[in-house]
Amino acid sequence: MGLLEIRGGRKLSGSIKIQSAKNAVLPMMAGAILTKEQVVIKNCPKISDVFSMIDILHTLGVKTVFQGEDLIIDPSVVNSNLITASLSKKLRSSVFILGALLSRTGSAQMSYPGGCAIGERPIDIHIAALKSLGVEIDDDKTFLSCRATRLKPSTIRLKYPSVGATENVILASVFIKGKTVIYNPAKEPEIVDFINFLNAMGANISGAGKSVLVVEGVKKLHGIEYTPIEDRIETGTFLIAAAVTGGEIQLFNCKTENFLFIINKICNNTCKFTQKNDIIYYKSGGVINPVKITTGPHPEFPTDLQAQMTVFASVAKGRSVIKETVFEDRFHHLTELRKMGADVTLKGNTAFINGVETLYGAFVKANDLRGGAALVIAGLVAKGLTVVDGMSHVERGYQDFEYKLSALSADVKNKKD
Repeated sequence: MGLLEIRGGRKLSGSIKIQSAKNAVLPMMAGAILTKEQVVIKNCPKISDVFSMIDILHTLGVKTVFQGEDLIIDPSVVNSNLITASLSKKLRSSVFILGALLSRTGSAQMSYPGGCAIGERPIDIHIAALKSLGVEIDDDKTFLSCRATRLKPSTIRLKYPSVGATENVILASVFIKGKTVIYNPAKEPEIVDFINFLNAMGANISGAGKSVLVVEGVKKLHGIEYTPIEDRIETGTFLIAAAVTGGEIQLFNCKTENFLFIINKICNNTCKFTQKNDIIYYKSGGVINPVKITTGPHPEFPTDLQAQMTVFASVAKGRSVIKETVFEDRFHHLTELRKMGADVTLKGNTAFINGVETLYGAFVKANDLRGGAALVIAGLVAKGLTVVDGMSHVERGYQDFEYKLSALSADVKNKKD
């Protein structure tokens, strides 16, 4: 899907099912190669990032197949340790294949990873942590060659709670005899779910979601069927869309504790929110109040919802301030929002947004995954026709985005570019 046409002005209403979390599924796919037995990831989203990871697994000799919504992985054979540039450049998450390959084969080679153009996202934290485990690394800043000939348990202090670095250390240390201790690990719900996945396979990892993780090496892991948690970023995206359009929606496959951060921000209005089992009901209060947000590692506000919240702020009754502290270049979408009438001033890593009464349809271009989703939300609330180019970015993280919006009564149409 290249272009999406949106005729704004409709209130979202209806019910949809939220997909499993992209940021939990991808490391689980990498972790599957730690066993030679079958791994089944239930309710796996059919998004382009997942298909990119499937391509990587295939080049390593791993077999995969979708059966309905479930991804079946056969990791009985791993006959390569090389991830080519054409694959690694498509997917930032390719980087934690390093830890999995080091545990499975003792070596790994890959080009530097790619992904969205939202900042440099250096991997020096990954490299330093792997070296602490005894991994020998040749790094020319474009290509990594890693050897795990003398792995040893270690105490590792991450200078930043990087999600990917935390995953890499876990994957690389799961078979190392002894205890590896990780201080300042990432605490995101997806990390906790990833650790639960590995523990269900036979790993011995404690401290998930806390300030210290302990990985005690085991001899082997076994196969598993596992259902990941819901995607809290997709949940937040649809809640924001419902809020700005004055909508009323039900979302299935949701648990409130994983997205209280967004409820606390959008329900400073007169909205109605209830949850029963894994179903949530949300009704917009109609009035959008300004917000003050600073993104950061969990439990702070997630950077992956920053762009969507700038649309929320653009139609709020007052002045909002949104500060980005995770990625230095994650405001590309603001230029496009201005074309739609948004009143935004960017100073360094902080956006100052004065709410306007109306956004207007325009031709805009998505430059990254979450910025693209934000522009779609802007189109939903804007007056007239909006055309969003670059929807391939959005497909990296949202399955059936167009169809879910249609199910919620949005007027959207896929146009070939």
